[in-house]
Amino acid sequence: MADTSTTSTQRPVFRNINITDLASYRLPLAGIVSILHRVSGLLMFLLLPFIVWLLDNSLSTEISFGVFTAAFDGGLGLPGVLVKLVGLALIWAYLHHLIAGLRHLWMDATHSVTKQHGHSSAIATVAISVPLTLLLGAKLFGLF
Repeated sequence: MADTSTTSTQRPVFRNINITDLASYRLPLAGIVSILHRVSGLLMFLLLPFIVWLLDNSLSTEISFGVFTAAFDGGLGLPGVLVKLVGLALIWAYLHHLIAGLRHLWMDATHSVTKQHGHSSAIATVAISVPLTLLLGAKLFGLF
């Protein structure tokens, strides 16, 4: 009998990544979109008091609506650009979370769990959410 341990080629061994491997580890696009889906949900949750304040100030009275618009124009102790950046972060979080959630629902409904479909749907998620965010951000900052 031949000794197969010396004649066979070494197969790669896949193990869990260590903390030291994080800098060199390349996460696939589908994984990045999935993590960003969680980040956007957390961001919306953490900024919920700001969202409620915006809604309250925009709907209460005419004076509170003036305070609401002043927060975006000149700021209330904060620069208006900072308030707009928080608004832009909320716009991105909402759009990304919505589109990535629809991606997950579509993948669950159609049982599309292949690597190719995960990659192509992740590209579609980024290709839809980023331009929409840029468009609404341009409108928020008054570019048109």
